Amino acid sequence: MNRKEFEELVDAALSELPADIANEVDNVLIVVEDRPNSKQAALGNLLGLYHGVPLPERGNHYFGAMPDRISIFMEPHLAMGLSEEKLRAQIRRTVLHEMAHHLGIDDDRLREINRY
Repeated sequence: MNRKEFEELVDAALSELPADIANEVDNVLIVVEDRPNSKQAALGNLLGLYHGVPLPERGNHYFGAMPDRISIFMEPHLAMGLSEEKLRAQIRRTVLHEMAHHLGIDDDRLREINRY
């Protein structure tokens, strides 16, 4: 799969976000990157990464800030060797997972609700 096709799957996942999540997204940029950089890779096997200030932590002082960023990493997804249908589902899970961090939901809470 080439980058354009992968980006289309990410775009599809974004367009399929549940309305209650999509309506909460604020000042966040979603980008496709080939792979995590060396510092990010030290965190473990990453499929995506949220960089920013989660919505619940933004106070009245939060304005004019650069957008938060969600990176979706292409190569780790492709290395899973999934069919296109399963890859589409995994990308959707990754996008939802990183959006959860944007909404202020941490990994512990995601585990509690079986969404990790």
